[in-house]
Amino acid sequence: MDLLAKARTKGVQSEFVDALGKLRVTAPDALTSILNALPEQRPYRFVSGAVVVRIGRQPHTDLTEAAKLPLRWSVTNDTVLVAQGEARERAIVWPDNLPSGYHRLKLVDASGAAEEAPLIVAPERAFTGDFDRSWLLAVQLYSVRSARNWGIGDFTDLADLVALAQELGADGVGLNPLHVLFDDRPSDCSPYSPNSRLFLNPLYIDVEKIPEFSSDLLPDARATAASLREGDRVRYREAGPLKWRGLRAAFDAFKAKAGLGRRQAFDAFRLERGSLLSRFACFEVLRHRFTGRPWWEWPSEWQRPDETKCAELRAGPDHDEVEFVEFVQWTADWQLAAARELAGRLGMKVGLYLDVAVGVQSDGFDAWNEQGAISRHLAVGAPPDVLNTVGQDWGLAGFNAGGLEAQSFVPFADMLAASMRHAGAIRLDHVLGLKRLYLVPRGFKPDNGAYVQMPFEALLAAVARESAAHKCIVIGEDLGTVPEGFRETMQDWGIWSYLVMMFERDDAGRFRNLDHYRSNALVTLNTHDLCTYAGWRSFSDLKMKLSLGLDPGENEEARWHALGMLDEILRFNSIQANDLYSVLDFLSRTPSRLLAVSLEDLLGVVDQPNIPGTIDEHPNWRQRLPVALDKIASSIDRGALKAATRERSHR
Repeated sequence: MDLLAKARTKGVQSEFVDALGKLRVTAPDALTSILNALPEQRPYRFVSGAVVVRIGRQPHTDLTEAAKLPLRWSVTNDTVLVAQGEARERAIVWPDNLPSGYHRLKLVDASGAAEEAPLIVAPERAFTGDFDRSWLLAVQLYSVRSARNWGIGDFTDLADLVALAQELGADGVGLNPLHVLFDDRPSDCSPYSPNSRLFLNPLYIDVEKIPEFSSDLLPDARATAASLREGDRVRYREAGPLKWRGLRAAFDAFKAKAGLGRRQAFDAFRLERGSLLSRFACFEVLRHRFTGRPWWEWPSEWQRPDETKCAELRAGPDHDEVEFVEFVQWTADWQLAAARELAGRLGMKVGLYLDVAVGVQSDGFDAWNEQGAISRHLAVGAPPDVLNTVGQDWGLAGFNAGGLEAQSFVPFADMLAASMRHAGAIRLDHVLGLKRLYLVPRGFKPDNGAYVQMPFEALLAAVARESAAHKCIVIGEDLGTVPEGFRETMQDWGIWSYLVMMFERDDAGRFRNLDHYRSNALVTLNTHDLCTYAGWRSFSDLKMKLSLGLDPGENEEARWHALGMLDEILRFNSIQANDLYSVLDFLSRTPSRLLAVSLEDLLGVVDQPNIPGTIDEHPNWRQRLPVALDKIASSIDRGALKAATRERSHR
């Protein structure tokens, strides 16, 4: 089989026209690397691919001409027979009582030929909420100052933010990903570059709220924490070790004196999270044992997860270390759950709106645990476009079609379930990846990647299934060039769009009017990767990027034009001023059911949280809010905010 034919069998598109209108052809050596990194995909003969049954909509699945009739079929879940039957026509007519979930479909035709395919039974649509229009307070949790945290915003601060948001009339708090990072890499603080998307970042734990912890266990903690609260930037290199010392002290105290109720709750959590938690704990212990070496350079017996070997590790001298990792995750989980439960008690319609990164670091737990479904040799990115003429390599490993199909999409479902566990809404970063991913092989420049097709319908079905099961709204970050029909398909499955006002302009630069905005969507003025409103109006972002040697994407003349266009759309809607609250008034009038309002904007922050394309040149993911949490309410114009959000405020 030649290279291009092999590419077609794996859904690799090695020729495409980029956003600049240029034909891109992946070089043969890069294409070979991509193909070698993707698992083999078993060709389907009797069905066209992974099978999706939408409850209430699709009662049958067509069979191909290759199937010799009659054809016997059976649906199993692990070893349990779910349903079976026989097709005498070129379609399987499904019974009404197929249970929602991830199954295997076994097919045997009249000639005795057999094959298997994954089968997902999902609701017709994702959960879409039970409210009209609301708004959310968007916050970078690490940036929160308080009189009691240990130099980084934590889950107790989050609970206080929930109370503040409710007082302001919001129905939830929006956060960047809370995924676990690498505890020994303080410079890797981007929430979008996780170790795992299945577990939580322990730096957000409030150690002093752990019942077994007391100040005498760590006498220097409060003085050190007070020092770490000073300054305008989070000092991860000091805050991280302090937090881990506190967690270790709390764990030792838990082991020594925890009551029966706490021990039972811990055991129940471990049982609930099952083998995923157990393997994650083992991975973290191994990662510290073999420090400085990625998992593919570990001793051969540890290069893949093995239940027997993990059981030996748990029973050996490292037993307490494994249990410590589990204890930390349990602690993070119940503190996050407490913030969610508070939102529920306060009657907030969304509660927590959490973000989900597009991929994981290749040397992290998820890539080790799912080596068939995640390839460490390929990085998700983007081809060249107007803003990035050489393309982008985000350095993150993503799922692949063959590995997911072999496991009936369970790894993808597990990731969604972990993200939705305490959320009323989630945002899927780069939702276009459900249809196709631009993958760059390691060692090649980002302009030498290729598009790889994903099983779009099956992934949508998994999203809908998990969304309905968790009663969690799903918002797809669908910015940029979107394939024709993509948004319509998302909407049909109940997945919301993500609308950023700064991008919603026509070719002449005019801001689009209210009727342009979709109903099932989250609308926002900007994102963490864009300038704040104060920075935009003051041209600060242009000056900052030029000082860093970056192309700001526009010049001062274009910015003046944009400011004029903003005035025009506001006046068209009888909004005479152009301050932040005037813009929020405009956005609040859109039909979009959720509006996210950035806390940085409310506080007049000039610098944006993250500047894409920089690493150390800008304090990405480190900047603190200018005022402490208990002073925020008095630092913003609450009257103006209430007036601007009056059409969607619950108070």
